[in-house]
Amino acid sequence: MKGVQLGVWAIVMLVVGANPVGALPGQTTDEAAAWIQANPTLRPRTGEKFLVTKSDSAAQRFTFEASLLPPGRIKSSPNARIIRSEKLTLFDVQNGVTQNRLQESLRAIYGLEIFQDFDRAQPIYTYPSEATIQQAIAQGNPLVAALQGELRRGKLYAYWLEVAQTPEGLAYSGRVTVFLRADLDKIEAELRNR
Repeated sequence: MKGVQLGVWAIVMLVVGANPVGALPGQTTDEAAAWIQANPTLRPRTGEKFLVTKSDSAAQRFTFEASLLPPGRIKSSPNARIIRSEKLTLFDVQNGVTQNRLQESLRAIYGLEIFQDFDRAQPIYTYPSEATIQQAIAQGNPLVAALQGELRRGKLYAYWLEVAQTPEGLAYSGRVTVFLRADLDKIEAELRNR
């Protein structure tokens, strides 16, 4: 009997290992919690359930967060047991943060299928526009010009990639949010009106 149990466990591990995707927006909190705990890239510490943090030093941090809320302004969720968004954030003063690095982090956490959905996703909104940058500079609001981002609509999910740059053009912080396509119009409207 013990050999059968080990054989079944080996098959389960093979299936789970073959597909790193498991916790994605639209899944239950229980499914997301189990996936986060088993994800070899995230490697959560004891007590970390929906928020995983890593820090090599004060100058380097990584955060992964699964949320019941859509990105952007807080809005009530129709189902309190369904994950609506997952966000990974990088902060790295030593090496900087680029869009490519954020994309590679997305691939490492979610695997090839989600990375390809992101890569092939249609850009919906890119910011800031040149007019917005000039207006922000004229008004003395460098933060508006510093945030560079893009919303994308994939076949499976929607994606929001954002990098914050210093006035010198260096980026030390960035994030990628994977969320339900149903929430794309909401976040696009919020970004266009900020």
